[in-house]
Amino acid sequence: MSKAAISVFVFSIYLFVLGFVLVAIPNLLLSLFRFPETNEVWIRVVGMLVVVLGYYYSTAAQNELTAFIRASVVGRYSVLLFFVAFVVLEFAPPTLILFGVIDAAAATWTGVALRKPT
Repeated sequence: MSKAAISVFVFSIYLFVLGFVLVAIPNLLLSLFRFPETNEVWIRVVGMLVVVLGYYYSTAAQNELTAFIRASVVGRYSVLLFFVAFVVLEFAPPTLILFGVIDAAAATWTGVALRKPT
C-alpha cells in the first residue's frame, strides 16, 4: 500500500469507530462534545452513513484508487470549512470544529503523501 493509501486506510478506521459509536451509543459521544443528547433516529442515520463512508475509504485505500484518494483530500478539507461555518452561524457549538480539524489533519497527511514518491 502506498503512503497515501495508508493514510486513507487509517482515516477509514477512524470513520468506522466514529460511525459505530454514533449508531450504538450516540449520547455518550454527544455529551463528551457538549451537544444535547437525543433519542431521535437521525444521529444513528448519520452514524450509518459514516460507517458506509469508512467502507468506501477502506476499499479505495486497499485498491490504490488514486482518483478517490486525491478527491478525498478536498472533501476532507471542506468538512472543516463547513463546520466552522456552522459554528459561526450558531448552528452548532464550537466543539464541532474538532471533528473538522481531524478531517483536515488527515487530509494534510494524505496530500503530503501524494506528493512524495511511493
